[in-house]
Amino acid sequence: MRLKIVQVGEPVLRTPARRLTRDEITTDEIKRLIHDMRETMYDAPGVGLAAPQVGMPLQLAVIEDREDFLKAIPPAEMEEKERAPVPFHVIINPKIELVGDANVQFFEGCLSLSGFSALVPRSRQVRVTYWDEHAQEKSILAFGWYARILQHEIDHLHGTLYIDKMHSRTFSSFENLTRFWKSKPISEVITDLKCDDN
Repeated sequence: MRLKIVQVGEPVLRTPARRLTRDEITTDEIKRLIHDMRETMYDAPGVGLAAPQVGMPLQLAVIEDREDFLKAIPPAEMEEKERAPVPFHVIINPKIELVGDANVQFFEGCLSLSGFSALVPRSRQVRVTYWDEHAQEKSILAFGWYARILQHEIDHLHGTLYIDKMHSRTFSSFENLTRFWKSKPISEVITDLKCDDN
């Protein structure tokens, strides 16, 4: 079943989500939620969806960067963003650690801020420990675009949106991003828009 994706302004997007117990994770209710979130993410389409985005204040997110999403992206952009397919997985009660000092900046969107994008600085590499949908503890060391997806979705679980971290002067509709900024190097966008905010 496709779920409604709530939009910015809904209180659930600004409320820290509740951790799930091991017993809860394997219930039919949570299995159904995961299934429905996956369908909703595919339908949107998106590469990640956190439970608060469908009105559920739970520390649960689904992630998948599908290969068919990447076919239209030029190889140079794929290399610059360090983007590669990521198989479907579920993260529950994640803990994130930023690894190293390297930060990267790219335009980022969100299904809960439909139609908009902004330049967001993120750590290039992260380590995430979490439980999967079988209540098994897992760990990921991720870099590049995958690390960005993880940071974005885990932010949702703490009531944080990308607009809290963006270069505010780069906030743009998708239409104007494509029209004016998408083809420019990030350094040029920062210079042109006089981005001295953090």
